[in-house]
Amino acid sequence: MHHLSTPGKRFPFFFVLLVLAVGAYAQNQISPTPYFSYGKGLGITSPDSLFQLNIRFRMQNRLAFTSLSEEDLNIEVVEARVRRLRLRFDGFIYTTRLNYVIQLAFTRADMDYDDTGFPNVVRDAMILYAVTDHFSVGLGQTKLPGNRQRVNSSGDLQLADRSIVNSTFNIDRDFGLQFYYNNNIQGFNYVLRAAISSGDGRNITSSDRGLAYTGRVELLPLGKFTNGGDYFEGDLAREPEPKISIGITYSNNQNAIRTGGQLGRYLYDSRDIGTNMVDFLFKHNGWSFAAEYLKRNTSNPITVNDVGDLRYVYVGHGQNFQGGYLFRNNVEIVGRYSKVRPDSEIQELEDMTQQYTIGITKYIRGHRLKIQSDLTYEHNTWLSGPNPDRNNWQWRFQIEAGI
Repeated sequence: MHHLSTPGKRFPFFFVLLVLAVGAYAQNQISPTPYFSYGKGLGITSPDSLFQLNIRFRMQNRLAFTSLSEEDLNIEVVEARVRRLRLRFDGFIYTTRLNYVIQLAFTRADMDYDDTGFPNVVRDAMILYAVTDHFSVGLGQTKLPGNRQRVNSSGDLQLADRSIVNSTFNIDRDFGLQFYYNNNIQGFNYVLRAAISSGDGRNITSSDRGLAYTGRVELLPLGKFTNGGDYFEGDLAREPEPKISIGITYSNNQNAIRTGGQLGRYLYDSRDIGTNMVDFLFKHNGWSFAAEYLKRNTSNPITVNDVGDLRYVYVGHGQNFQGGYLFRNNVEIVGRYSKVRPDSEIQELEDMTQQYTIGITKYIRGHRLKIQSDLTYEHNTWLSGPNPDRNNWQWRFQIEAGI
């Protein structure tokens, strides 16, 4: 005992007690390690809960063939490529009411390289503030509130890709202000969306040519869909009660400089473009049915340069009907009919196209991991001019994987 009481022997003993005390105190403090979650992607939340980052990716690997004609099944076109490869970041900053969305694309088709001439990597870059639980406002670049099939993610489709109606008439993405409002009146839900945007499309430098004004109304008379089922195709939620959504959109793009407004090649002169859209969605017990009607108009759609080259706005209308049934083994059978018809002003430049498609999808983990295949018969009819009509067959096989 006498030896332990000496100063030289007492120091190690008190040092051990100090280390233990500090360790016990530290266990009661906030850990400096971020919190990780694994839901829709990989989530990272800061220790003080003032910042959240969610990371997701997805890819679509596709193999497709187009025949020479209806009778000649020899291959005319082979599509073997990564159709989409995207990286997405989203979360909140400082408060859960201030959210952000970033989406990047890395394939040629996704970057609009052929139309713009540069690698257009940024698809979405949006900051949104939830003013109330029902009303939000956002500034940045993202999808405009257009037709339902376009608003749905390309990763949430029943078939390998959207219809020819969508690819011909949709208003795609733009930079500007967007407003979102949703509420209900005694169980009758509705969604109001509006946008004031540049009108020139993704990642275009500033201009004073004019703006685009877009408004959309969605009516849900039978209440909300399960798990946001009105924004993905197929009844994966197996709605226990029938659900319906009716959407109406109008867009006015003033002094547009591209053939599709926000998309396409550059015109030789600007045009005011109006687009009308109506869509319908029904889901119940594995059954789903969707219909869309889109129409684009402008005065004098054809533009000409000094040497006589033509570039024109595709004026006309299209209709798309699509339905499917999801079996209990998560295999879905899907059918689609699509028609695109040009107006008289461009009928010597564009044919009327009809497609009849039947497809099958195996959902392994919902829309995040699935295998899809479809067969399409395409009928092309010239409504004016000497060009011969032409028909063909198209087959696609696609694997989608993502988190």
